[in-house]
Amino acid sequence: MHTILKSATKEVKIRIDRPFVMIGEKINPTGHKKLAAALQENNLEYVRQLALRQVAWGAEVLDVNVGVPGLDEVGIVGQVVELVQSVVEAPLCLDSANPEVLAAGLKVAKGKVLINSVSGEEKRLETVLPLVKEYGAAVIGLTMDDKGIPATAEDRVAVAEKIIQRAAKLGIPVEDIIIDPLVLTVGSDSKAALVTLQTIELLRKEFGVNVNLGASNVSFGLPDRPAINQAFLSLAMQLGATCSIT
Repeated sequence: MHTILKSATKEVKIRIDRPFVMIGEKINPTGHKKLAAALQENNLEYVRQLALRQVAWGAEVLDVNVGVPGLDEVGIVGQVVELVQSVVEAPLCLDSANPEVLAAGLKVAKGKVLINSVSGEEKRLETVLPLVKEYGAAVIGLTMDDKGIPATAEDRVAVAEKIIQRAAKLGIPVEDIIIDPLVLTVGSDSKAALVTLQTIELLRKEFGVNVNLGASNVSFGLPDRPAINQAFLSLAMQLGATCSIT
C-alpha cells in the first residue's frame, strides 16, 4: 500500500518498500520563539529560510503550523502556504487543531496535501474527515479517542480501525490514511516504547497502512536524546514505520 503526496511539481510516495520519508517539522511555532515572533509580525522571511533549510537537510515533505496564541491563523495560513510552495517543491503537511485553519490552507495549497491530523475523537472525525474528502487530501490518524491514549497496542489498533472505517464511509481510501501509533516518553513509562512498537507491528499486519512517528518524543526529559531517538527509530522502521515528523 502506498500513500501519494503531491506539490505542483513533485510527487512523494510513502510505502514500505521505499526509502523512509522525513517530514520536516521546523515551521511550527510551538516552543520556537523566533518563528512565533516572525509570524506575529507577518515577517515571513524566516519561514522562507526554514523551508529551504529543511529541504536541504533531506526533508521530502514540510509540516506547516501557524499556531500562535492571539494570531489570526485563518488569515495567515494561506500566506505561509503560498510562500513555502513558491520556494520549495516539497508537498505540504498542514498541521492544526482548528478545522477552519486547515480549510483555509487547503484552499490555496497545490497538489495533494497531508493533513495533521484526525483522531478517534468524535469531534475530530466529524470536522476533519470531510475536509480530507473535499480536498482529496491524505491524513494522519492519531490512535487516541475521547477516552485519551489507550494503554495497550490492541486498543490503539482499535482506534485506528475506527478512523479507517469512518473514512471509508466518506469514500476516503485506506491508502490516504497514515496511522500514528503515538510515541510517549520512556522517562515516565518504561513500557511506552514497547507499546508503540507493538502497535506498529499490529497495524502493518491488520491493515497494511503506512505508519508515521513523532520519534523524538520517546526520549523527552532524558539525557543522550539523539542516541535514544535513533535506536528507537531503527526498531520502528524494522517493524514497518514508513515516515516521521522530525
